[in-house]
Amino acid sequence: MFDILMYLFENYIHSEADIFAEQNELTDELLRAGFNKPEIFKALDWLEQLADLQHNDESPYLIANPQHAMRIFTESECQRLSVECRSFLMFIEQIGVINSVTREMVMDRLAALDKLNISLEDLKWIVLMVLFNVPGSEKAYEQMEDLIFDEPSELLH
Repeated sequence: MFDILMYLFENYIHSEADIFAEQNELTDELLRAGFNKPEIFKALDWLEQLADLQHNDESPYLIANPQHAMRIFTESECQRLSVECRSFLMFIEQIGVINSVTREMVMDRLAALDKLNISLEDLKWIVLMVLFNVPGSEKAYEQMEDLIFDEPSELLH
């Protein structure tokens, strides 16, 4: 499912095409690209749920916006997210790329993935997908893109 999400994100993110304009055509394209139907439907459902997170007035993420909320990871979250991933989430929250609301949206979408272990690279892409879908997060999205694509290739002293 994650591969399909990445395929869609990479192919539709900067295009004018509406990813949900014609779901049958999109499904056919994904089938031609070599993905199987059950995984395609899971990925499309995942994207639909992401869209619902910020458009549903009853979404728990929109009801309250605590300023200084602290995240305590559950045991199952710790098993899926390495210390490196959890530290990265804290880092991007501290520098203002995400806030407590978008962090919880990221955690929600991570929980919906069918992966037992989330890599740091996977996490970065999920954060980017969430930020892309949150209205008013353009600056944060650009910062996250910089964190993904502009990583230094040499050690800094």
